[in-house]
Amino acid sequence: MEFFYILDVMQRELILFAAIGFLIGGVDDLLVDLIWLGRSLWRRLTVYSRHQRANMRLLTASIRGQEPTSIAILIPLWDEADVAGPMLRHALKTIQSPHVRIFAGCYANDRATLAAVQSVARTDSRLIIVRNPVPGPTTKADCLNAIWSHLVHLRAVEGQSFRTIILHDAEDVIDPAEIPLFDYFGARFDFIQIPVMPLPDARSRWISGHYCDEFSEAHAKALVVREAIGAGLPAAGVGCGFSTRLLTKIAVLNGGLPFKASSLTEDYELGLTARSLGATSAFIRIPALPGGPPVAVRAHFPSDFESAVKQKARWMAGIALLGWQSLGWQGNLAERWMRARDRRAPLAALILFTAYLGIVLTLGRMTLSWFMPSPPFAPGETIIVLLGASQFVLLWRLLVRACFVGLGYGWREALRSVPRAVIANAIAIVAAQRAIFIYVRQRISGKIVWDKTRHTFPHQTGEAV
Repeated sequence: MEFFYILDVMQRELILFAAIGFLIGGVDDLLVDLIWLGRSLWRRLTVYSRHQRANMRLLTASIRGQEPTSIAILIPLWDEADVAGPMLRHALKTIQSPHVRIFAGCYANDRATLAAVQSVARTDSRLIIVRNPVPGPTTKADCLNAIWSHLVHLRAVEGQSFRTIILHDAEDVIDPAEIPLFDYFGARFDFIQIPVMPLPDARSRWISGHYCDEFSEAHAKALVVREAIGAGLPAAGVGCGFSTRLLTKIAVLNGGLPFKASSLTEDYELGLTARSLGATSAFIRIPALPGGPPVAVRAHFPSDFESAVKQKARWMAGIALLGWQSLGWQGNLAERWMRARDRRAPLAALILFTAYLGIVLTLGRMTLSWFMPSPPFAPGETIIVLLGASQFVLLWRLLVRACFVGLGYGWREALRSVPRAVIANAIAIVAAQRAIFIYVRQRISGKIVWDKTRHTFPHQTGEAV
């Protein structure tokens, strides 16, 4: 009997902790949902009832005849020989404007990637190779800083300058309407982020597919709410454009370079820094054609469990741990709320782990009771109420996510998003452990390494781009 008493106490405490955690997180998410719903309804009634929904065809037609502005695309590369060539060829084929230059940051000791980029550069002068003077790998931010230094040199020596600087990664499929979008909105905003839409991978519906679920909510709802309440927009590192004026200002504050080389998530911090400096920023989600999908960055995300954990751990360590240390709690109430949401990932992983452990103990106790006489487990009225409330917010969360996934990827992926939540939770739990290790290692050594994942371009999966 004493054994079952101890088991019941452990079970009760685990369930209580998890239920309270789920309820707090669920209410937090519910508030974001309600703000999004309210904003969407208000715009439908007051804006779209009087004005046609914008699309890039309509907007570009309004400025036809104007001289396009100069745009630079920065792509940092390390160990990307498999994807760099196809990605750059597709990008150059997609981008028709002669006013766009692509700057590929490479390392002399990464000969395979350098050779792949050189083979493309020989066929198109719009691609410029920038060699990092330091052997790789350093960090993504350091590679971007090397490209930035080259841009500063071009401006000083040759007088060549760019109004907008766009960041991309080696696996990105660039949308044909992206450059017109940045050309049009770049005159109004210092920082622009367009949606990121992970490409479904038929070979990895359950691991790679969970990125579709998460970005469907993050880049169709969460960023919209952040902008609506006046909080800073974090840059995603891809599909984000900055005015040269803003990056120059940040560079002056940082001692000459705009990208923080000591950060794992320099893109996230750059977006929030833009807000703190009073820069104009916008999340632009707009279709290229009426009724079509949004102009977005599309890319394959990790397709195996280990790679997904590695990537999520880097994001978690950079945003929730190192970002907390670096950025603190500046800003108004809305800004602090959003930063708290960004930094809750490790705690959320602990709550998830506790919940699953509670489930295991419950099943174990039920199994033992079949073979040993034991008193029934009595959780108590408080726990029953909390469990009911947390179950409601969990079901609501799954329903909302399925709706957003359905809008972006269709009903089949929407249905898959429900069981995929379990896989996403498992990845988050393991990634949280790795993130803590990365944080502790960085605090002790003071060094950041490019802890990158292996990338895939659609040509490697047989897909057309």
